[in-house]
Amino acid sequence: MESALSIKGQATIPKAIRDHLHLESGDRIKFFVHPDGSVVILPKLRVTALKGIVRPRSRRVSIDEMENAAVEGAVARTKRAKVR
Repeated sequence: MESALSIKGQATIPKAIRDHLHLESGDRIKFFVHPDGSVVILPKLRVTALKGIVRPRSRRVSIDEMENAAVEGAVARTKRAKVR
């Protein structure tokens, strides 16, 4: 597939590529240039696309439990640092 470059430096992304990347009007894309000179185009995901990828915990955690876990983590990290 190919596309012509306009005077303004714009190109139309072929429909098959837009469909493959699930691109719609107004979507943003990112370009990555690799050291070998190849270029990769990827869709920039909207924040709303991330909705639902993290499942909520089955039980709620209290502030006290969070504080205790933070303290335990800090103590364990300090012990590991002293061992090195």
